[in-house]
Amino acid sequence: MYRYLFGPVPSRRLGYSLGVDLVTAKTCSFDCVFCQIGKTDRLTLERREYVPVAGVVREISAWLDTGASADCITLSGSGEPTLHSSFGGVLEAIHGKSPIKTAILSNGSLFYLPEVRSGAALADIVKVSLSAWDQTSFERINRPYSSLNFQSVVEGLQIFGSEFKGELWLEVFVVSGVNDDEKSLKLIAALAGKIGPDRIQLNTVVRPPVESSARAVPAQVLEKFACLFQPVAEVIVPFSACEASAINGNDKDVAGLLARHPCVLGDVATLFGNDSKKAEAVLEKMVAQGRIRVEKHGAESFYTAVDVADSYR
Repeated sequence: MYRYLFGPVPSRRLGYSLGVDLVTAKTCSFDCVFCQIGKTDRLTLERREYVPVAGVVREISAWLDTGASADCITLSGSGEPTLHSSFGGVLEAIHGKSPIKTAILSNGSLFYLPEVRSGAALADIVKVSLSAWDQTSFERINRPYSSLNFQSVVEGLQIFGSEFKGELWLEVFVVSGVNDDEKSLKLIAALAGKIGPDRIQLNTVVRPPVESSARAVPAQVLEKFACLFQPVAEVIVPFSACEASAINGNDKDVAGLLARHPCVLGDVATLFGNDSKKAEAVLEKMVAQGRIRVEKHGAESFYTAVDVADSYR
């Protein structure tokens, strides 16, 4: 079982994505109300080597040596990847070993730091987030580390947007009753225009959020507001599990995946060649063992790890 890699995961945006987890659970600069992973245990701005780069690179090499494939290798997982002081070195190592595209899924909070911008510039795709429009909404939605200033965060993203040669994606996470009105989204759209992303994506609560009060916005509402953004925003739709390639899964793979990414049965089945019966049997066993639990979210049943840290550390 890998300690720092998970998946490949069927991603709604990146296709089949091998996740690389560079921080310990759950270490982040935000404690967002909508987070699918859970409450932030370590709310911090401290940048250091949370996991050993040498160990991460060894696992990536071992994974590549198996002949496995993915559409993308993505720095993401248990928190904010740019908190790792050497995330840029990991990107360099990946590019030195494989032609597979690299991506960073970041909340964008640390791009006011030149060293973070230079590290992120090594990725092919950088996805950052912007779901607020001022300090008050920032604190309500993202619940950032106390010293984080919203204006500084936005200015850092503007600088990066003007310099970055790869694909810059901007995610706007929309929560019902919080930022789903036209006035709020127009303010966010104005800031997004100054950042200048290549793609803008409207997303909402799909998996069980950390706060039960964080509710999804209907797709038709997101479609209505997509034209407020330039370029016109894409509304993120669920990934079809049947589009994913198969790998040979086991319960350890499932544990590593669910520790970072709550999934429905169809998602987990991709680890077993889209064999839903086999995936269901493994999930039922793990539920009975108390290793994972089932959470209802709308009409869907999501599987998630009971103890995130013990699932893969």
